[in-house]
Amino acid sequence: MHPATPALKSGVSPSVGADIAVAAFVGGVSGLARMSGNALLLFPELGALSYGVFHRPNGAWAKSPLLLVATPFLAGVVGTLVTRSLPYSVLSVLVVVFSALLIICLLRSPVAPAISAGLLPLTLGETGWWYAPSLVVGCGSLAVISVLWRRLYPPAEAEVAHHIEAPSGDRAGRDLSWLPFFTAFLVVAAMSAIFSGMRFLLFPPLVVIAYEMFAHVAECPWAQRPLLIPVICGLTAAATLLFISWLGVGVMAVALSALCATTLLRIFRLHFPPAIAVAVLPFVITEPDFRYPVAVTIGTAILCVAFFLWRSLLNKTA
Repeated sequence: MHPATPALKSGVSPSVGADIAVAAFVGGVSGLARMSGNALLLFPELGALSYGVFHRPNGAWAKSPLLLVATPFLAGVVGTLVTRSLPYSVLSVLVVVFSALLIICLLRSPVAPAISAGLLPLTLGETGWWYAPSLVVGCGSLAVISVLWRRLYPPAEAEVAHHIEAPSGDRAGRDLSWLPFFTAFLVVAAMSAIFSGMRFLLFPPLVVIAYEMFAHVAECPWAQRPLLIPVICGLTAAATLLFISWLGVGVMAVALSALCATTLLRIFRLHFPPAIAVAVLPFVITEPDFRYPVAVTIGTAILCVAFFLWRSLLNKTA
């Protein structure tokens, strides 16, 4: 369910205000990226992280500003090292993903989107050393804003019953029965991406979506409504492509794409931050085309099949 948030003193609906803040933030970062000539300043998961921070100001991400910066940065360093050392393959995907999970576990970090930070350079073939420092700029800006944003929402007013944007890293380690199916999904999706020539069948936010579903099935909202994942992600990817075709890859297109994603989440009444990352991702892709929404829809469908098989097995063993 979409989280209840406190009323803003200005009278503006807090949920609408949070949506506008998300669009303004990613739009602002995209403007900085264009001015600097560094497209990857607009790290796609900034969309997901900002959605979590602005909609849940007393949630795990907003309350961990240092980890909001450190976790993606360290995962980005690992992703760069792997990209420089290994070609895109099932092995390199597994190395990056499980290295990111190890970082999350060691830091006891709630910032699961850091997995995407590790996988992005491998997916894009980005070997530049400036990628990881670029993450610090965007994530650092969001961390500072999160501290200021929380002042508008004292804990007594902003308390939310279920904070799932990412449980702490150590919680996933208590029960690893999900790990074989999660790994099998990664292998199948990576092989599909390689053989089809469509790397975005395993688009980076998809791994974050899958991790939360498998590792925290009882707490993850989209694990309770998995059939909505291909619908929301596919519509978001298609809408973003339309905005790009109409407006180019400028600030307005980024902001409208993010706003479209948050609107879809409002329509479907689902707290699903990765949808905003799906909306932002095309802006770091060279010449995105119709293959992006197609790949996103197929990739999320593969995840749904894997998840249903795993859940069916769980029910039988129970």
